[in-house]
Amino acid sequence: MTRVLVTGAAGFIGSRIVGQLREQGIDPVAVDAMIPEAHGRSPQIPTGVTRVDVTDVDAIADLLDGVDVVCHQAAMVGMGVTASDAPLYARHNDLGTAAVLAAMHRAGCGRLVLASSMVVYGSGRLRAADGSRVEQIPVRDPARTDAGDFEYHTKDGQLISWELTGEDAPLRPTSLYAASKVAQEHYARAWSIATGGAVVALRYHNVYGPGMPRDTPYAGVASIFRSRLAAGQAPLVFEDGGQMRDFVHVDDVARANTMAITAHTEGFSALNVCSGQPISIGEVAGVLARRITGPTPVVTGEVRPGDIRHIVADPTRARETLGFTARIGPDEGLAEFATAPLRDAAR
Repeated sequence: MTRVLVTGAAGFIGSRIVGQLREQGIDPVAVDAMIPEAHGRSPQIPTGVTRVDVTDVDAIADLLDGVDVVCHQAAMVGMGVTASDAPLYARHNDLGTAAVLAAMHRAGCGRLVLASSMVVYGSGRLRAADGSRVEQIPVRDPARTDAGDFEYHTKDGQLISWELTGEDAPLRPTSLYAASKVAQEHYARAWSIATGGAVVALRYHNVYGPGMPRDTPYAGVASIFRSRLAAGQAPLVFEDGGQMRDFVHVDDVARANTMAITAHTEGFSALNVCSGQPISIGEVAGVLARRITGPTPVVTGEVRPGDIRHIVADPTRARETLGFTARIGPDEGLAEFATAPLRDAAR
């Protein structure tokens, strides 16, 4: 039987992976650093989870005896609050991954499933109206956005449209979090080359579902919308709400991980984990508000620095490599999420 170590095992996604593994008869070694940004200042450590700082090579190596696969979910997530968050991302994400890889090498563990993210792409695949591919993220003209036109345009004024983004798209991080996720992938790829180990980097798109953290600037947009609705406030939708995304349910994300854990892959593989059903940010807010008869979402027209207009995933490679296809579509999943329990705020 495969023996698995799961880092970040008390987190939103990690806890679901642990649960699914146990349902399959696999009792993983479950560890979590319980960082305050995710769990608060005085967290309750779940039963079966050991508190371990993943940057501690010795501590991780001691837990890897007989372990076949590390499922590395531990990370500080979200877009951050200010640029002063950079050292936190570098420590928890990049140093943490480097330490896990060093411990794996020391212990002779040769397989890693890595939690990566869609943010590594920056903007997704883009194409101009004349059919040419746009290789650089355009800078939007403030005069256009002030007038309510939030789409990208070429220098000669052509409208730029989004396309499905495959894993071969260039990596163009536009936030501190994104930069840290790219670095994690680069460490993992280099480790794979140096050791002959296998890595599956799962690039999660917008993950949501029961147990998502509430009332924190580090949470995803679906949680932020939910938190406002729970407080009787209208969700605030930036730009015009037309930003296209792929929202994928946490149970599907956990299933992709369990499939990657038992898959027979070699070298470094990066795979999108997505629903395959694009939806706009405005639609997400609308579905949540209507489901609970809450306040109508407010479209602010605000453009935030570093925000990406569109990023929508191509699900093909995950289906071909792992046999993974999402089972929960956004209509069904978001309707459930509107009333699902959330984790208490980190304090």
